[in-house]
Amino acid sequence: MCRLFGFRSVILSQVHTSLLDAENALAVQSNMHPDGWGVSYYLNGAPHVVKSATSAINDSIFKKVSGVVSSNTVLAHIRKATLGNNNILNTHPFQFGHWVFAHNGNIKSFDSHREEIRKKIHAKFKRFILGDTDSELLFFLLLSKLENHSTIDGSSYPIDKMVIATKEAIDEIVSVAGEMSQIDNAGETETYLTFIITNGTSMLAHQGGKNLYYSTYKKRCPDRDTCPSLSDSCEAPTKDGNINHLIFSSEPLSGENIWIKMDLGQIIGVDGDMKIKLT
Repeated sequence: MCRLFGFRSVILSQVHTSLLDAENALAVQSNMHPDGWGVSYYLNGAPHVVKSATSAINDSIFKKVSGVVSSNTVLAHIRKATLGNNNILNTHPFQFGHWVFAHNGNIKSFDSHREEIRKKIHAKFKRFILGDTDSELLFFLLLSKLENHSTIDGSSYPIDKMVIATKEAIDEIVSVAGEMSQIDNAGETETYLTFIITNGTSMLAHQGGKNLYYSTYKKRCPDRDTCPSLSDSCEAPTKDGNINHLIFSSEPLSGENIWIKMDLGQIIGVDGDMKIKLT
């Protein structure tokens, strides 16, 4: 399966260490996940997506992009293909407007369910489906649910409505393909719906069978003496729901961050004001 990394912060931050230099950074993990990579980052509210169908660890472009990215919002993915050809159209993250999405998982018996899932997607989105993966259909199904509750064209979206739309999309997939796997390693043919979606301000993750961890604070911030945004929530669990950063990763990364494993079916997100939402 694949590996995910999502980052949302109140300050512009480089993610070079997380993507390249940590002991289990995405580039290192791509040894076992060689079927493409993608990095999306936001500048002035607009997503910039760079993707390749090659292995990240051997790709100089991945190293170059990861070294220069400095953003409040980053979403990265490395792919081990289970469905769909190994080409750029099937490489994550997928993008529509402000929204980007990356999935670690699989929909069981997808070929037999493809058309039924496609019928649940709003007609306006269907012409933008360019690849042949279950992940891309899941993205556009989720966008369809988001659009039912609020406009998706702006730079903000209410996190409570993102949670509702996510639950609706998951319920649709489960009604078609059956329940999500209860464990991470049940086999590549089972249904896993672990993903991250963001529009640059709000970010949400769902643990759908494949492991996902999150972090909102560190043991000790190495920039605590110079950072103008330092707060108690940077080095301890938040007491009021306000946080300065939220990181998602398929595996805990080495460093100062405190990592918490998400439960099956759990949804965690943050809104544009960096207020965390946990279900």
